[in-house]
Amino acid sequence: MTRRLLLVICILVSFAFAATAYRVTTPALAAGSISSAAPMLAPRSSHSATLLPNGKVLIAGGMRRNQDFYKSAELYDPASGKFQPTGEMAVGRVGHIAVLLRTGKVLIAGGWVGMEGTDSAELYDPATGKFTAISKMTTPRGRPSATILADGDVLIAGGEVRDNEALASAEIFHVKTLCFQPTGSMHRARVAHTATPLNDGRVLIAGGYTGNVTSSAELYDPKSGTFMETGNLATARCKATAGLLPDGKVLIAGGSDERGWKGNLSSVEIYDPHSGKFTPAASLNDSRFKLPDEAVQLPSGMLLIAGGSRKVEIFDPQSGKFLVVAGEMSDAWHYTSETKLKDGRVLLAGGYPNSDQATAQTWIFHP
Repeated sequence: MTRRLLLVICILVSFAFAATAYRVTTPALAAGSISSAAPMLAPRSSHSATLLPNGKVLIAGGMRRNQDFYKSAELYDPASGKFQPTGEMAVGRVGHIAVLLRTGKVLIAGGWVGMEGTDSAELYDPATGKFTAISKMTTPRGRPSATILADGDVLIAGGEVRDNEALASAEIFHVKTLCFQPTGSMHRARVAHTATPLNDGRVLIAGGYTGNVTSSAELYDPKSGTFMETGNLATARCKATAGLLPDGKVLIAGGSDERGWKGNLSSVEIYDPHSGKFTPAASLNDSRFKLPDEAVQLPSGMLLIAGGSRKVEIFDPQSGKFLVVAGEMSDAWHYTSETKLKDGRVLLAGGYPNSDQATAQTWIFHP
């Protein structure tokens, strides 16, 4: 009897050990994977990448290296998996905005031209493959934020006139008139912040650089045309990424503190529009900064975080954790772009490593 009892105990222990080992060693399969894709026609970082109505992606501007900025643009065709040249901008620019308008055209505005921000703006027409200059912004802006409002107009906020001269001002691009008009100013001048449209039509502006890295946040109300302060970030950060979650909350991830390259962050927090507060969340697996301004929301509701690390991660709102995607990028590319394609895949393109030499490499994320 004693021998039989010992045998049963041994079997149960073996099963328990095997189950524990399986849980530890089995990778998360729901995170998807990335694979290398055809390179762009030119190495680029700090470029823009915009999904067009026809399913192609417009890649515009950016830089090969410091002060070597592009006027050129190219198109990625998901059907062929290749890039082809398209029209050329009037101005070579980096750190500009690119927004798909309801008309199907793309607004390109601001960015850095040489050592200063520019107020120039252009429209790209997919039907002709050409850029056309339009009226200028109300002020030059390098790396401002751009957010499509519920009425189709575009909120453009902050940025820099030149290095260390951040702006508190904001303006609206009116799609019908193709003109820019001042709107209320932010409570703080800022650049390298995040801007996320909320489900109620307001826009959350968070963090950024204001002469120092800030934890402040504010809300823009399109109805009143004014900004109001809201709760502060738990951690001051700039050059982070943000994404709207299925429940209407906003995820803010990564970025850097005052130490810049040596102050990369893995910390994450979530903003609740109802309480107006930020709450710390599970951390990224890798610290990273110089990220795309907006994290891609996948069809599943998960958020894709890429750039600043070889790893690509996905935030799962159900578990509240980050999953590491299978495969790696070839380096910790900074200011890469990420664009969700119509079939649910994501194009990751360009960026630069710990030198200023950009890459033409691209990858495809497969859900």
